[in-house]
Amino acid sequence: MADSLRRLINNESCRILQEKLENWYKDYHINSCDQNLNRCCEIIEMNSMIQGQLFTILNQTAREGGHYAGVETIKSRLLPWLGTCFSSTTSGRPFETSLSLIQESIEKERQLREFASTRKHEIQQLEKELNSTHLQLNLVQQDLAEAQMALEETKTKSATTLLAAEDEIVHLKAALKASQAQEESALRNLDRLNDYEQQVQILKDEITILGAQKSVLHSRLARSRSPSPRPCRSRSPSPLPLRSCSPGRARLTNAARHAHLVARFSDIYAQERLDAQTLLRTYIDDLEIVQRIIYVAAVESFHAAKMAFRQFKMRVRKTLSLTHSGPESLEDTVLDYIVRHEDLYDVQASVNEVIRAMNINPKISFPPEVDFIMISSLIRELCRVAFSMQTLVPPLDIAFGADGELFNESKYRRSYDSDFTAPLVVYHVWPALMENDSIIVKGEAVSKRGALWSRRSRSKSRSRSRSMSPILSHSASPSRTLLPRSRSPSPIRSGSPRL
Repeated sequence: MADSLRRLINNESCRILQEKLENWYKDYHINSCDQNLNRCCEIIEMNSMIQGQLFTILNQTAREGGHYAGVETIKSRLLPWLGTCFSSTTSGRPFETSLSLIQESIEKERQLREFASTRKHEIQQLEKELNSTHLQLNLVQQDLAEAQMALEETKTKSATTLLAAEDEIVHLKAALKASQAQEESALRNLDRLNDYEQQVQILKDEITILGAQKSVLHSRLARSRSPSPRPCRSRSPSPLPLRSCSPGRARLTNAARHAHLVARFSDIYAQERLDAQTLLRTYIDDLEIVQRIIYVAAVESFHAAKMAFRQFKMRVRKTLSLTHSGPESLEDTVLDYIVRHEDLYDVQASVNEVIRAMNINPKISFPPEVDFIMISSLIRELCRVAFSMQTLVPPLDIAFGADGELFNESKYRRSYDSDFTAPLVVYHVWPALMENDSIIVKGEAVSKRGALWSRRSRSKSRSRSRSMSPILSHSASPSRTLLPRSRSPSPIRSGSPRL
C-alpha cells in the first residue's frame, strides 16, 4: 500500500490535473467547443486514472486491516458518496458540488502548506536571531567581566600610585621645610655678613678720614715751615671718606637689591599699612579718611625720599669730583658710594617733612586728638624703601594717581567694597609701583558709581574747615573755643653724619 501511495505521489498526477484545469480555465473563452470538449475528456480520463489508483489503495488498505476493519468508515463516507454520484438524477449538480469542495480542500491544503512553510521559515529566522542575540550577550558579558577586571586593576594601581604620591608629597614637604630652613639660615648669615661689611667699611672710612686729616695737617705744617713767600691756597679737608671702592658694586648688586626692594614694598602694603590702618581706626571711624591718610603718607614719603636722595647725591658728586680718578665714571662712583653708605641718609628729617606736608594737605581731615606722628613707623619704612629704590638702575617710583581718573586694570586692583562696574576711581588706597613706564606692582583703588561728586563736595567742606587759622577762634557762643592742634615735629636724629 505504501508503494502504491509513493507511486501516486511520484507521478504527480494530481498536480498535472490541477495545471490542466487552470490552463483550460484560462483558455476556455478562446477555445472552440470541440477544443473545450477534448480538454474536458482529458481531464476526466486523468481523474478516472487517479480514482482507479485511489480505489486500489483503498482496497489494499482495507485488506491490511482485516475483515471488519474500516467497515464503519466505508459505510459512513464511501457508500453515501457513491450513492450521490451515481444515483442522482439531477443534471451534474452533485458532481459540480463535489468538484468545488475538492478544489476548496486542495486550495486550503496549499494555503496551509504555504502558511506552515512561512511559519517554519519565520521560526528559523527567530531561532537564528535568538542564537545571535545569545552570542552577543555572551560577548557583552565577557566584555563586562574584562572591564570589571580592568577597573579592579586600575583601582589597585590608583591606590598604589596615591600612596606613592602621598609619600612623595610628604618627602617633598620635608625637603621644602629643610630648604626653607637652609634659606632662612643663609639669609640670616647674609644679613650678618652685610652688617659686618658695613661695620668694617665704616671703620675703613674713619681710618681714611683720619689719614686724610693727618696728611693735610702734615702738609700745612710743612708749608708753615717752608721759607717760600709765595701764597699757597690749601684745600679744606673733604668731609667724605676717600677710599677705593670695588668696581661697579651698585650695578653688580642691582638685580638682588631690585628684588629685595619690590618684596619689601609688598610687605609694607601687607603688614605696616594694615597696622597703621588699625591704629588710625581707633580714633577715626570713617575708613575712607583712614585710607586717604595712608595713601597721602605713601605719596609724600616717596616725594620726600626722592628730594633727600637728590640733595645727598649732589653733595656726594660735588665732593668726589675734586678727587675722582680711575676707570669708573663719576656717576658710577657716586652711586657706589650711596649704596655703601645708605645708613647716612637722615630718614628722620624726611619723616618730619612728610608729617609737615600731611598737616597742610587739604584732602585729609582728622580729629584734633590725632597726630600723624603716630604712623611715623610706616612713614619711616616707606622713606627708607623709596630712598633705596632711587639707587637702582633704572630707579623705581610710584605711579601718579588722581581722584576721578579712569580706572586702569593694569595699574590698580579694586578694593573689596568697590563697584566693579564703575569706570572712575573715587580715591586711592595704595599707589602702584613703576619701573620706567611699566607697572611691576599693582596698587589698590576704590571705584563706585555716583559717589564722586558727593565726595568732592564733602572734600571742599573739609578743606574750608582745615583752612581756618590755627589761632584761637570763637564760635557763635562766646563761651565755646576751639583749640589749635599742636604739631611739634619729632626731634632730628642726633649724631648722624651730614654731608
